[in-house]
Amino acid sequence: MSKNDDPELSDDALFQPQADRVYGELLARVGEANPQPRLGPTRRVLELLGDPQRSYPIIHITGTNGKTSTSRITESILRAYGLRTGMMTSPHLVRVNERIMIDGEPITNEAFVANWDDIAPYLAMVDNELIEAGEIALTYFEALTALAFASFADAPVDVAVIEVGMGGEWDSTNVGDGQVAVFTPISLDHTARLGGTILEIAKTKSGIIKPLAHVVTAAQTPEALEVLRHAAELTESTITVQGDGFSLLSNSVAVGGQVITVKGLAGTYSDLFLPLFGDYQAQNAAVAIAAVESFLGGGTQMLVGDVLAEGIATATSPGRLQVLGVEPTVLVDAAHNPDGALALAKAVGSYFSFDEICIVLGVLDEKDGQGIVNALAPIATRFHVTKSSSSRAIEPDALAGLVSPVVGFDATIVFNEAAEAIAEAREWAAEAPKRAVLVAGSITLVGDTIALASAEGWKR
Repeated sequence: MSKNDDPELSDDALFQPQADRVYGELLARVGEANPQPRLGPTRRVLELLGDPQRSYPIIHITGTNGKTSTSRITESILRAYGLRTGMMTSPHLVRVNERIMIDGEPITNEAFVANWDDIAPYLAMVDNELIEAGEIALTYFEALTALAFASFADAPVDVAVIEVGMGGEWDSTNVGDGQVAVFTPISLDHTARLGGTILEIAKTKSGIIKPLAHVVTAAQTPEALEVLRHAAELTESTITVQGDGFSLLSNSVAVGGQVITVKGLAGTYSDLFLPLFGDYQAQNAAVAIAAVESFLGGGTQMLVGDVLAEGIATATSPGRLQVLGVEPTVLVDAAHNPDGALALAKAVGSYFSFDEICIVLGVLDEKDGQGIVNALAPIATRFHVTKSSSSRAIEPDALAGLVSPVVGFDATIVFNEAAEAIAEAREWAAEAPKRAVLVAGSITLVGDTIALASAEGWKR
């Protein structure tokens, strides 16, 4: 068989070594844990590339929790309309290709490598300019953002859905001008970088609002909403708030997800099947619908019912309350702050009927580990405390020191290797009916678990 007879072999096998080389070059740069609060370098690269980010309209999405899911639901609806979509999200779970999606699929290794090699000389030029000026060379995320924008222009796409990496105002993605600026709920996270209050964080995130944009926001605290309204006023943008201009009218548990009814900006959409678990996903879907209404018709034209239903029904959100394995049931969720963990605990109680749950927990050192533990403890029978492959993971013994005072020493078991923690959790869950495993606390840990399930053959 030639490589042309097997497209999957052509991309994943033939180009994988080159894709690994590109990923290695990205990893050699300053990592995402140390973002640089600047736009100039990314803007300079894109200027040298001919400003590819200006060749398609952008829906720009920020917030604290729900950004990725809202991005994915928005993209799914747009694709159902027949639009060729690009989507940038972060971080990835297993492969870096996941961050740059073309028409709902991760960018192929071949395109990933070709686009990187095309922009590499321009990245080098800007690196040299920065170093000569005494600044840090382009970071991992700055280079990746340039690659995403260039890849979307190369595809080409009709619209790009862009998730902010961190914050908004100085995030590299903000070199693109979103015709629609979307805000998921804003709460405390990345406080060392974004500020220690919701007010400060909201100010940073409001920086994605560009002149004459359509602003769509989930329900916010009064202080966050005041900031967003002020930013919209300064930019002469329109702003629509969940609970006022649009709302989730109802949602009910269904096999494989839930059925939702949403009052949008231009009409009411009833009995839509959403194959995602959690009330918060229903809220994310309402925000996504309003974002698409704003993009396609300025919020004045009702979406086509059958098309919307298809877009909602085909939405996916890997790593977000995902049933990864069965017999025994293994759930994974990327909740990595207290608000996300509280929403997760509520969703597990509402959408599943387990008698006992073993939580495999790993947390990064800059996160509020105690807040995460306190949120998850009410649904936990036991904790398997471990760490992900991230160099920023809290050591298991230190994390156990947060867990054991809450649930007791007997219910706190420490594992230095995540694979061992998961294996023993699955064994425990298999011993009795209505037991389950929940992996949470870190996006990296969830990614490690998905990769492990695939390698071991128990991923559903």
